[in-house]
Amino acid sequence: MKRTATTALITVICGFYLLQLLTPSLQENLFLINKAVFRDGSVHGVATGEWYRILTVALVHGGLMHLGFNMYALLVLGNPIESAFGRNRFLAIFFISLITGSLASLYLNPTNQPSVGASGALFGLFGAFAVVGRKIGADVRSIVVIIGINFAMGFVLPGIDWHAHLGGLIGGVIAAKTLLRSRRR
Repeated sequence: MKRTATTALITVICGFYLLQLLTPSLQENLFLINKAVFRDGSVHGVATGEWYRILTVALVHGGLMHLGFNMYALLVLGNPIESAFGRNRFLAIFFISLITGSLASLYLNPTNQPSVGASGALFGLFGAFAVVGRKIGADVRSIVVIIGINFAMGFVLPGIDWHAHLGGLIGGVIAAKTLLRSRRR
């Protein structure tokens, strides 16, 4: 397999999942939360200065199935987006989507609601995929349907942070459009 940023991200995230299995407190130290009192009485979260959680949320997952779906989506979306934009611009889209997804989650969710997973960033990749497809004249209806189905699952299945999905999608679309415009110049 060719060494790409996509495979590097998958490797790092899967590695952290293994660490999470070996060290259960790792998830609590890395998940996204605005502010909460933990079991030991300590107060943690982004509101207390733990800004790293905006990024580390992508490293922890709520189970093997959650990890598997996210890593499959990253593989399927990441490789073509990385080919279209190049490594650095792909990483920019991924991290902008991750940040905008995390910020939407923090702003729209209750203060003490934790969130885990890379799906905010992945929704950004869905958005970037649609932007690129539209730019080259491809029929993007199928990707829009996939986005819609995945987004709707956030309302049907409990524990899915649809706020992060929405924020990531918006961030990915804006990042992809901006990068495409800057490429033309």
